[in-house]
Amino acid sequence: MRQVLIASALAGLAIVGACATVDMPEPAEGQIVFDQNCAICHGPSGQGDGLIAENLDPAPPDLTRITFRARDVFPRTRVLSVIDGYTRKSPEENMPEFGLLLQGETVPVVLEDGTLSPVPRPLAALLVYLESIQR
Repeated sequence: MRQVLIASALAGLAIVGACATVDMPEPAEGQIVFDQNCAICHGPSGQGDGLIAENLDPAPPDLTRITFRARDVFPRTRVLSVIDGYTRKSPEENMPEFGLLLQGETVPVVLEDGTLSPVPRPLAALLVYLESIQR
């Protein structure tokens, strides 16, 4: 049992160590990712009014209200899962997969439960931006 605990602790330190030299992205970096990948559906302000939104069923959600819908806590884990595609139930869902957001160096993202998770920088940047536009 002790060996398992030591191995788990070392694995956690390795994750943190791998990410420790990389700073968390700023919202401006995430806005660039958003503008390139998300604005066409969710609109330039994230309110679900993008150029092709009226052709989608269901309509894209208002991304400025994520915290409100989650009872005043920004659900980082859920948002990451939706963006990276792990929550997709069927291929017919409108949210595309963004493979390029899942590549590159990782940064440590603090999740709701306080744990650190290594997240590819473009995905972390988008997360930070979305969190910054909550109203």
